Amino acid sequence: MKFDRPKSVGILVGIVISIFLIGQQLATLRFLTGLMTALVENSNAGPRDIWVIDNITQNVNVLSRIDSRIAQQVKSIDGVESSHSILVANASITLPNGKTGAVNLIGSDGPAFIAGPRPSKILEGSLTDLTQSSAVTLEYFNAKTFGIPPEKGQTFELNKKQAISRLITRNAQRFGGDNMYTSIDNVRYFSDLPSDKVNAIVVKIKADADPAMVINRINATFYGVRAWNAEDLKKATYSEILISSNMGVSFGSLIIFATVSGFFIIGLTLYSSALDRLVDYGTLKAIGATNGYVSKLILTQAFLFAVIGFSIAFALLLIFKAAVSNSSLTLEFDWPLSLLLFGFTLFMSVGGSLFAVIKISRLEPASIF
Repeated sequence: MKFDRPKSVGILVGIVISIFLIGQQLATLRFLTGLMTALVENSNAGPRDIWVIDNITQNVNVLSRIDSRIAQQVKSIDGVESSHSILVANASITLPNGKTGAVNLIGSDGPAFIAGPRPSKILEGSLTDLTQSSAVTLEYFNAKTFGIPPEKGQTFELNKKQAISRLITRNAQRFGGDNMYTSIDNVRYFSDLPSDKVNAIVVKIKADADPAMVINRINATFYGVRAWNAEDLKKATYSEILISSNMGVSFGSLIIFATVSGFFIIGLTLYSSALDRLVDYGTLKAIGATNGYVSKLILTQAFLFAVIGFSIAFALLLIFKAAVSNSSLTLEFDWPLSLLLFGFTLFMSVGGSLFAVIKISRLEPASIF
């Protein structure tokens, strides 16, 4: 049984627009949440490593300073293998072209450089280069914004002290600011911070140790700090930023609006098409077709619309991803997100077809002849 071409096009357009908007919003939100926890995401810490920060902060972007001696003292806790300090400081950058701005200096000791950046985010250079005096990283996308070549050897000023880029990163930004990675000594040099304070301590535990038990021991031993599992710290950061900035409401309302509007547009179009073919459906039922058979026919058509519409929308999302790949917006459409988008498509298309299914299931053949 054929659909009218205009209505078929209308259904497909409704699916494509809705899924494209939903996919764009979800991918952008995931990108932003990655920036929100950049200190953790870009670090070289492992999933079992424990983060020790002040006991008030629940946002990894706003860390107060803690006693640096805790990094040594925490090694006495049963189950702890080693510890690594992280120091964070704000700095004013002055470029040779006269541009100025603010950056976030993140320092940790080599050769581990636990604060990062991760090797996967290094475009040029190596972590050992950060041990050099006045050496910092330069973000590929920030270099374009600053108006300087994104390459090693660029000189500029940090807090009126000369710095030089020894390592180029890509996609190592943070939410609401720019990151530059270096050693702890270099952070102290540029920011004039005292040697008795750090912002975070990453604790590596022994292979046979239980992370939860080590966390409890640290929290029971040290005053003024709190130990976190990395995932819990990221979730706390997401919650605080999304709630305080109303970003969650903004993205959520757009996704809900696109889903609901797509559902009703597709559902009402399928319903209208069913009304146009009441005689055809009535004839099928008059010659013995069951409600189940007719329902399967409508649902199959709706499923085909979902597959075709999703394919077009996903292709457009990949084109959009490629179009913004040279900007600082890096979107990923992996299998979990793709399956989620296909689930939205089925909900709108197959779910919307239930309007027509209910109408036809109540149709009496005698009423149309």
